[in-house]
Amino acid sequence: MSERSWGRRLLIGIVLGYVGILILAPVAAIIVGAFERGVRDFIAALSQPDVLHAFGLTLGLSTVAVVLNTVFGVAIAWVLVRHRFAGRRFVNGLVDLPFVVSPVIAGYMIILLFGRRGWFAPLVQAAGIKVVFAVPGMLLATLFVSLPFVIREVMPVLQAFEVEQEQAAQTLGASPWQTFWRVTLPGIRWGVLYGVTLTLARTLGEFGAVFVVSGAVTGLTETATLYIFRAMDERQYVGAYAASLVLAAVSFVILIGMEWLRRRRGSNP
Repeated sequence: MSERSWGRRLLIGIVLGYVGILILAPVAAIIVGAFERGVRDFIAALSQPDVLHAFGLTLGLSTVAVVLNTVFGVAIAWVLVRHRFAGRRFVNGLVDLPFVVSPVIAGYMIILLFGRRGWFAPLVQAAGIKVVFAVPGMLLATLFVSLPFVIREVMPVLQAFEVEQEQAAQTLGASPWQTFWRVTLPGIRWGVLYGVTLTLARTLGEFGAVFVVSGAVTGLTETATLYIFRAMDERQYVGAYAASLVLAAVSFVILIGMEWLRRRRGSNP
């Protein structure tokens, strides 16, 4: 028993040390760096117009990406689970493409498609829309990297949801939309909410793909993560640490939300 107790304590110590080195130490360093010159400089760094614009742009891109990927993610999950068609496995595999493709490569693909010599360049030029080095390109990059989360969270819940309930609603005269809104959606709501939470966390922290397609123009196409990169490069450490601390705090809130959803999902299946 003493050997087991010693081994257990050793394992717990190794785990805590590993977590402390990888998570707690960096967070502590960010907090110390953000308040190194006092609270006044911390607030002043976050009050700069370019910083406020960067956070506003990040929030706007994240909001639009979450809404679109939630709507289309639920639709894609529904089609993949409820229907059988040629190429279904191929489409199902494509959903995971953002997991295996580097965000930098994703940004480069958008440039190849919508850049000056891209495949769709004549179309976007004729429409008078600037995609690359503009907000539309940044939105496309954000949508791409955050696409799978809602789909992968909803699919197993939808597979476990009994189709007989939907058929019973339709038998009673409910339309397909009424069936989905009143029967299916309440049954998969926890999967949707969990997917939304993961999507939001992913979009807020996106850097690589957005960096490639945005041009990182200060006050125009600079997000919060791009501002942190620029501030570090220009040795504006307080501003970089302050913005990092804000994003870390938001991520922590999202983490708490995910844990809350997990518990609610367990207590209210």
